[in-house]
Amino acid sequence: MEKLQPNSSYHIFNHANGFENIFIEDENYRFFLDKYNQYILPIAETYAYCLLPNHFHLVVRIRRREVLEEVFRNFKSTNFSKVQNFEKVEVTDNMIEYYISKQFANLFSCYTQSFNKVNKRRGSLFLKNFRREPIKNKAYFMNAVIYTHRNPVHHAFCDRYTDWSYTSFCEIKERNSQIIEVDKLLRMFGGRDSFIDLHEQSANKFRESLIADL
Repeated sequence: MEKLQPNSSYHIFNHANGFENIFIEDENYRFFLDKYNQYILPIAETYAYCLLPNHFHLVVRIRRREVLEEVFRNFKSTNFSKVQNFEKVEVTDNMIEYYISKQFANLFSCYTQSFNKVNKRRGSLFLKNFRREPIKNKAYFMNAVIYTHRNPVHHAFCDRYTDWSYTSFCEIKERNSQIIEVDKLLRMFGGRDSFIDLHEQSANKFRESLIADL
């Protein structure tokens, strides 16, 4: 499994371990996003998300190494480090890579522990190794964002992607999000109107493909 690298973009997704759902009620979605803010926002910029009953999708860009190093040093010195003058210790690439992966593991573990306690279950909830696809160019990045927002329709959870509550599309459209890098994303799409139009074009093509397959 490729390690997540600083200053690199990824399409990340994970699925329930087995046939259970990972989100059962509204509070589950809200709790996941709250813990996402806690664990992932310090290490990654987020450009799209979609939470579905049995899986989720993210489009993120891992922060620059110097930012990660500062976050890592603050985290270690505040929480665990017994090393005096830790700020002078060399932070290696392996330490940074481990910290990035550990933050995702902490997110999944924290959510699972809470979910298991409330629902009186045991064992893992997510697949062990979450999938990550490196995003190498702007076109792929934009397509990943659109695909993420369209995913509820793709899996037949709703008829219109705008009807699903737990994606970042409406937050971006309304320019109001505590998670998404809205301004950066809209600049990449050429503005808010272009962002909406490209989503509509993709949704129309998807509907046309379904009709053609009938």
